[in-house]
Amino acid sequence: MIYVTRERLQPPHVRLASFDRRWRGLDPGQVHDYLDRVADELERLHRELTTANTEAERIRQGLRQWQSRHRSCHHAPNGGWPR
Repeated sequence: MIYVTRERLQPPHVRLASFDRRWRGLDPGQVHDYLDRVADELERLHRELTTANTEAERIRQGLRQWQSRHRSCHHAPNGGWPR
């Protein structure tokens, strides 16, 4: 049975989804093959998102370090660096 929750959809949710049978329903094998493909893609996207979030955090930390190292630098009144 498919149900809706506030929980983030995970590949096992897709793989283990079950549906009510109907007289002239879809081929269960085709449905499960498709759901496996969807779950594989969802898994890949979760990995990419995790990688992107890790990289974004690394960049944020680098920016914070750069900002704290350069906090004491003073710009010239015209917006350039002092000479």
